[in-house]
Amino acid sequence: MRDTSNPMANTEPEFDPSIVDESALSLTKDTAQAVISALAAQDRIGLLGAIDGEHPADIADLLEQLPAEGRRSFVELAGDDLPPDILAELEEAVRDDVVDALEDSFLAEVVGDLDTDDAVYLLEDMGEERKQEVLDALPIADRVAIERSLDYPDYSAGRMMQRDLVAAPAFWTVGQTIDMMRARDDLPDDFYEIIVVDPSHRPIGTIGLARIMGAKRPATLDGLMSKDFRSFSANQPQEDVAYAFNQYHLVSAPVIDETGRLAGVITIDDAMQVLDEETEEDLMRLGGVGDEDLSDTVLEITKQRLPWLAVNLATAIIASLIIAQFDVVIEQIVALAVLMTIVASMGGNAGTQTLTVAVRALATKDLTTTNALRIITREGLVGLLNGAVFAVVMGGATWWWYSDPSLGVVLGVAMIINMFVAALAGILVPIGLEKVGADPALASAVFVTTVTDVVGFFAFLGLAALVLL
Repeated sequence: MRDTSNPMANTEPEFDPSIVDESALSLTKDTAQAVISALAAQDRIGLLGAIDGEHPADIADLLEQLPAEGRRSFVELAGDDLPPDILAELEEAVRDDVVDALEDSFLAEVVGDLDTDDAVYLLEDMGEERKQEVLDALPIADRVAIERSLDYPDYSAGRMMQRDLVAAPAFWTVGQTIDMMRARDDLPDDFYEIIVVDPSHRPIGTIGLARIMGAKRPATLDGLMSKDFRSFSANQPQEDVAYAFNQYHLVSAPVIDETGRLAGVITIDDAMQVLDEETEEDLMRLGGVGDEDLSDTVLEITKQRLPWLAVNLATAIIASLIIAQFDVVIEQIVALAVLMTIVASMGGNAGTQTLTVAVRALATKDLTTTNALRIITREGLVGLLNGAVFAVVMGGATWWWYSDPSLGVVLGVAMIINMFVAALAGILVPIGLEKVGADPALASAVFVTTVTDVVGFFAFLGLAALVLL
């Protein structure tokens, strides 16, 4: 009999366990099989026993592999015993699918059990009406904390911070601080530092837990705290926060509001998650696929990819117009039609290599105004050397294959020109886009491809027209 206390709709989903690839999961094979078997048999007790003691992130990986009916079956069977942290570990598209199916009362319980940053993650993309219903079901203190975080811009430090922290005034002793922490019922599950604040609740220093535990009880926090700490504005972009954590090896850092008062704290796990997301986003955008997920529908993916394919079509038309200017040359020397794609392809690959390095260097702030000229010069020389090597190889092969040394020379020179230009385009295009405020990862590939195709075809066919006719 179905447990009617479950927070999901009472519909019996049809679930085929064979669609799950157990080898792609972090769970052991036995655990994964136990979960899958429990879902197929609609066995609530078996499911809860299988996930007991497993890390929420591993269970989330399994949920992301399941189709929609499998995810609904999982959450329905787990019912009120669904671990809240699993929802916080889900990728965005899957999270929204699961959250949409939960009843407001149960969702409010889940949100209340999570850290502020994880609660914001669950609520931020909901419709305003439902979001307010969930917030209204929360205790006042939790509701106010979450609402304040939701007021900050998307992808900001204020959204990623958690409000559960430990702060104390500078005149307190170590003994008072330890006693306070022992007496608190709402002590954060994980924290690394105590934030020392002034009477206006502005952070003035931090003390690591190790130093607190090693100090005598009468010692004051003022004498132990480190004033060399980094704080972040709540409106600061999250990528800047992630960069600072990685650059300065931070473990945690306070977040301040517009008045300079302590608003929350960011810990290293949240910062590294953002860093991972930013890296993945750059990689996806370099391929012109935006922010799509594997769980997106055919229509959603088509909408995201179509605009950039249309742009690529436009650039391909430009390249074809260059070729059309030399149709007479191609008609007289058919070999040009065979060889010109080699020049464009090699230039495209060379440009992509440089572009990948440049976009990543810009994202990590390793490529700056100070070293830009040196990096541009280096990439240009690399393009020249690579072009020269392949010019000798392909020029010689063309000479031998077509018994025409002039054709081999034309191909070789065109390859040197295009690989040199491609290398320069791969570094200059993303730098230029960043200067004008555009996203280098999103737009660079289209421009670099256009440059390499146009220059490659024009150089090869133009040289052929001059030398061979």
